[in-house]
Parts: sequence; C-alpha cells; structure tokens
Amino acid sequence: MRVLVVGSGGREHALCWAISASPLLTKLWCAPGNPGIADVAECVAIGVLDIPALVAFARDNAVDLVFPGPEAPLVAGITDAMTAAGIKCCGPTAAAAQLEGSKTFTKTIADAANVPTARWERFEDADAAREFVRRRGAPIVVKADGLAAGKGVVVATTEAEAIAAIDAMMSDRVFGDSGAAVVLEECLTGPEVSFFALCDGETAIALGSAQDHKRVGDGDTGPNTGGMGSYSPVPVFPPSMEAWAMENVIRPTLREMAGRGTPFRGILYAGLMLTEDGPKLIEFNVRFGDPECQVLLSKMRSDLLPALMAACDGELNYFDVRWNDVASISVVMAARGYPEAPESGSAITLPPSAQGIIFHAGTKRDAAGTLRAAGGRVLTICATGAALRQARDTAYATVDAIDWPEGFCRRDIGWRALGDAG
Repeated sequence: MRVLVVGSGGREHALCWAISASPLLTKLWCAPGNPGIADVAECVAIGVLDIPALVAFARDNAVDLVFPGPEAPLVAGITDAMTAAGIKCCGPTAAAAQLEGSKTFTKTIADAANVPTARWERFEDADAAREFVRRRGAPIVVKADGLAAGKGVVVATTEAEAIAAIDAMMSDRVFGDSGAAVVLEECLTGPEVSFFALCDGETAIALGSAQDHKRVGDGDTGPNTGGMGSYSPVPVFPPSMEAWAMENVIRPTLREMAGRGTPFRGILYAGLMLTEDGPKLIEFNVRFGDPECQVLLSKMRSDLLPALMAACDGELNYFDVRWNDVASISVVMAARGYPEAPESGSAITLPPSAQGIIFHAGTKRDAAGTLRAAGGRVLTICATGAALRQARDTAYATVDAIDWPEGFCRRDIGWRALGDAG
C-alpha cells in the first residue's frame, strides 16, 4: 500500500513510525514532514492546508490511503476533496469535523445524544456575554467557538478574567473569526482524561486513554501549552471507565452524527472531566492528540495500517486492535521561552543510540545538516516499561542524553499516577 500522512509534528512522526512497520506498506510519504520523519518516510514540501496540491500529489502517485494528522486540514475539507478524487482518506468530512471546528456544534450534538457535559450558552454579542458573566459569576469557562490552535479556552477564576477573555476573543479578535462567537460554560472540576476511538461511521473501537500535562511547569504551574507530556494507562480511568465512555459518549455521538447525515469516520478524541457526578465531556477533537498519540502508538501491538483502512471501508466490526501490556510515557522538550515566545535556531545533538524513542516536532536541518529548533514543542521522548516508573526513568535518561542547552522539559510527567513530583 502507498500511504500519505499529512502533518509535520511529533504526532505525525509517531504515525509514520507506526505505519512504516506495517508489512502491507510499499511506500510512505509525509507532507510536509520534518527531519525525524525523513528517517521513515519521504517528506514532500506541501503545506497541510494546500489541499489542491495534496490531492494532486496523491492522485499522481497512486496513493491508496491519506491520513491527516492535524485538525486544520480536516476542518478545511481534505477528506471531501480526497474522496471526490477517488482517494481514501481516514478522517471526517468537513461537516463531521465541526465536532472540533465549532464548540457550539459539539455542545449541540452532546445534548442531542444525551452525552453528559457542562451547562453552556453561546453568544455572538460581546455585551450579552459580559452581562451573562456578571449574572452567573465565576469560575466560568470562556471558549472561542472556532479553531484556535488549542489556545481558545480560558478557565476564568474571577468575573474580571472572564470579561477580559471575552474582550480579547470577541472585540480584539486575537483568534480572528474563530472568536466571533464564544461559548460560556459551567466550570467543571476533577482529573482530565483523553479518550480515543477509531470510527467508521457506525462502528467504533477503543484506542485507549492517556492523561496529558497541559501546564508548562512542574506541579502544573504556569501557562497552558499544547501539552508537555502524557502517560498511559491512567489509573483513575480503568478499563471499566473506558467501556463506560464507549457506551455513553462515543457510540451515542456516532448515532447522532449518522442520523444527521454526517457520519463520523476517523479518530474521535473525547476530552473528559472526571467530576464528582461522574465523567463529563469537555470537548471533542477529530484527530489524535499530541503528545497522547505518541504514548498510545508506542503500546500498540496490532498493525495500524489495516485498522485505518477498515475505518475508511466501514469494516471495523470485523476488526480488533491489540495492545502490549506495558506502561508508556512521553516527555516534551520545548524551546526556551515556550509557550509565550519560543526561541528558534538553537543546535540540538541527539545521542547515537537511545533507550527511548525520540519523535521530532519543531525541528529543521540547516544547510550544513545541523539539527536545530524550529518551533515551541521541539521533541517528544517516549518510552515504555513494565510499570510507569520504569518507563519514566527510561524517558528521562533519554532526555538527559540529548545535548540541547536551550531546551527544557517538565521533570514530573506522570506524577499523579506515581504519587510524587518527579
């Protein structure tokens, strides 16, 4: 099979790494890719949102399967375009991708499908949103309705913070048109879990859960990021809870989406809050998380490629995914200054061999071949072990073998599960 992965981050490196191991694979490309991905796939200089060029490349190279990693091309309609060209694409249509593209759409679907979620209201008028905050008080969650690169959510602890967030989104348009409308939500409390399922429009199979670490500093301090590390399995989310999520979140959503004529195919990612009243949906995403993808794929025993094809062909009811009985952990190394103002261009020297797996995200090679930082989150180091502590020790030993003075990471990934701080 000839496969094209779309994307350039650590998630896409993990996807290419997993797909490259398939005996069914004959050729693997990644657009645009990165230096790490180049070790397992041929990188193609096409941007993730240049959908006409991606379709032309897939058609000209007889690609059998396209797998978009990030959400932006899915929301922009890459699956629709590939399907129209007769090319299989494992991902939702633009209409189904509104589960991530619009917070209002997600909440509407959740309510219609009886999926437990926070109380919410949508506002297109900033004055009305501010008045709602003054009436309801804080804490309250302010969300830009559209895509905002993972930065469009503010958990406001005071009314002033909530109003400032509304002003930034709706008046200052810090997220462009994505903030033209906002969703104001009840503030839920409890541990957060990321749960993933592979869907074919009617059937879904569980891909497991992971717990992300969003804040930049140890002990969950500092600003939110795209994710500083993750681990799986999650002790507070055992197999019985995964079964609950499939029955009460994933399958009802699939039925509701199919009933509306927008069946969902691809990766469905449910962000759940484990509240005192039980799990509740925070958000849906329509792709693997990053760095959760790295953690889950490093545990996968089954061949990923036929699973993706089964999702495209509506044949997941005949399919099963198997996992190695190990713990997995990922540690993100970020550039100094991340997330506010990451510094780029610093040189990175990787060890000639490592116990863990080093996935590239924001990297590039200069004319002399030197590996350099080219983003905020630059590397993801992933390791497995019989127990989480063993996996973590291996991951951090690999981190410490990397020569990159300008990089940093959290030293406490997995602390909730291990009951320590690193």
